[in-house]
Parts: sequence; C-alpha cells; structure tokens
Amino acid sequence: QVHLVESGGGLVQAGGSLRLSCAASGLTFSSFDMGWFRRAPGKEREFVAAIRGSSGSTFYADSVKGRFTISRDNAKNTVYLQMNSVKPEDTAVYYCAARGSSWYASMGDRDYDYWGQGTQVTVSS
Repeated sequence: QVHLVESGGGLVQAGGSLRLSCAASGLTFSSFDMGWFRRAPGKEREFVAAIRGSSGSTFYADSVKGRFTISRDNAKNTVYLQMNSVKPEDTAVYYCAARGSSWYASMGDRDYDYWGQGTQVTVSS
C-alpha cells in the first residue's frame, strides 16, 4: 500500500536543470525521512540527497553539493530534487526512497524501507 512514484526525468544538456518529483502515498509522509539515490549502468546505487522528516534538515553527497537541492512539501506528500548545473556524470536512474525517521539521517540504501520505480536522467555533453 506504500507507493513512491518518481517523475520528471528526461534528457537534458550539460549545464542545464531538471526537477524530479516523488509522490508518496500509503504512509504518514511527514514522519518519514526521504532520500534520493541513483544508479548508473554497471555501478552500484549511490546516495544523492536526503531530507529529514522531523526537522527538514538536508544532506547531500559531495558530488552534488551546491548543485542539487532536495525539498519536500508535506501537504502534497511530495519530495523534490532540483538538479542544476547538471553534468554527464549525473546520468543515472534516480530513485526516491522513504524510511521511518530516526535519531540520525541515513545515507545507506539498506536503511530505507520503500522505493520508487526510478526515473531516467540523461545528461548530454
């Protein structure tokens, strides 16, 4: 009954911007930490960004810090990833994930309980 649905992926030129959305249902959204992960072909899934359900504090992978912004709208049960100044290295399938809030934020994918289907982001050079 928990569903996470990503949208907003597509093809974008290097230096451009893209906004991903993740609509959540079947959970008390404001109580969950939300995260974005990505997986490039032949690579392991890696952490991108997370936002706390309790405080709204945000966390970013070093590779995207200063370029990407994670945000959430609890009234809409939606988490966003604003991607600016994208690079070809950002090309990947991006996944939205949810976990019950805890004392510490997590950057580990195994700590997240629910996952979306992923949305493809391709950055051309």
